Amino acid sequence: MFEKVVVVDCKGHMMGRLASYVAKELLNGQKIVLVRTEEVNISGSLFRNKLKFQTFLGRRMNTNPNRGMIHFRAPSRVLWRVIRGMIPHKTARGAAALERLKVFEGVPHPFDKIKRQVIPDAMRVVRLRPGRKFCVLGELSSQMGWSHHELIKTLEAKRKVKSAAFYNTKKELNKLKAQASKNVEAKLAPTNEALAKLGF
Repeated sequence: MFEKVVVVDCKGHMMGRLASYVAKELLNGQKIVLVRTEEVNISGSLFRNKLKFQTFLGRRMNTNPNRGMIHFRAPSRVLWRVIRGMIPHKTARGAAALERLKVFEGVPHPFDKIKRQVIPDAMRVVRLRPGRKFCVLGELSSQMGWSHHELIKTLEAKRKVKSAAFYNTKKELNKLKAQASKNVEAKLAPTNEALAKLGF
C-alpha cells in the first residue's frame, strides 16, 4: 500500500542497507524523503573510509577532467549517489524513480511537522556486530571538504528545542481533551439511562 510520501530519518542506519531498501521502493513507485543524512553510519573506521574517499577523489576523466567523475562532498549528495548506483538511472524508468527521491541534511521546514519513519532491517544496531568499528557520514564529509557541518549542528539543536516544546504542548492538549470528554460523559449519563428505560 503506497503512502503519499514517506519521510525516513536516516540517523543510525547503515548507508548501503538503507540505500538498497530505498532504491527498491523508488523503483516500485514510492516517493521518499531522506532527512538527517549526516547521521548515517558507514562500517569501518573513519581513517579507513577517509583513505577510500581519497582514492575516489583521485578518479578523473583523462580527456576532459571538467566533464567526468563529479565528487560530491555533502552527505545528502553522497547518499544520493549511492542510491543512484543501485538504480538503472540512464533508462526512463530509473530516471523517473530517481526524481521521486529527496535528500536533506538536518530536518528542513515542511518535514519537521511530518511523522518520520525508520527502516529496522537497515539499522546499525541490527546489522553491525557489537564491537565493530563504524563512522558517521557527516564527520567523514566534513573532513573531506564539506563546510556546513557546524551550521547543521546549530540548526538541529534549535529544531530539537522547538520540537520538544511542541510535543509537550500536544501532550497537555490531549490530557485536557480526555478530561473534557470524561466530563461530558458524566453529564450525559442520567439522560442516557432515561432513554434506555424508555427503550431508545
